[in-house]
Amino acid sequence: MQYDGLAWAMALLALLVAVAAGRILFDRSWFLGWLRGTCGLAFLALAVLVALVARDLSSYDALPQDRPLATLSFKALEAQRFQVTLLEGGREQEVLLDGDLWQLDARLFKWKGLGDLLGLQPGYRLERLSGRYLAIEQQALAQHSRAPLAESPYGVDVWRWLRLTQQDFFLFLPEAQRVTYLPMADGAVFSVSLSPTGLLAEPLNQSAVEALKDWR
Repeated sequence: MQYDGLAWAMALLALLVAVAAGRILFDRSWFLGWLRGTCGLAFLALAVLVALVARDLSSYDALPQDRPLATLSFKALEAQRFQVTLLEGGREQEVLLDGDLWQLDARLFKWKGLGDLLGLQPGYRLERLSGRYLAIEQQALAQHSRAPLAESPYGVDVWRWLRLTQQDFFLFLPEAQRVTYLPMADGAVFSVSLSPTGLLAEPLNQSAVEALKDWR
């Protein structure tokens, strides 16, 4: 809810900026017309940018307190090809993965300074589910080796921008988290939670337990 609220607040700001742009652009007064037109277009561009930032923020959710981030169920379709059902809260996705191992990448938004004082909750977004063969020759020919789980519209990616520019504005701590490659097996079910040391995958049934036992 927190990130939905932030997204709505940014969307409202975008609407207000768009209204201001409209008032400037449609004023028929000739005085300073060129300057007003330029300012109006600049405000309109700013409104579009803020709206895209709002859309990007809406793809994040507050970290759950009483449940895992996701549950993954694997079903073998053929040798080394799996249908993966990913359950995240009330959302369910199905993807195809080729290979012997799976990996899950996620993003975290943590808060510091004023954000922490205001009690804002950390947020997350599941980014990508990847498959990998143990044999390098097979990996080079994999057709379904990576499945994106989320994306930022039109390249407006606040988290990535903060990471690349190393700008936190004394508010944000953008972090990358990953479940490193674990075995895929028919019928295996894993849960993924955030622990103090990072993302933690745990087996939820005997098939997953046996797969981990053989892997180790």
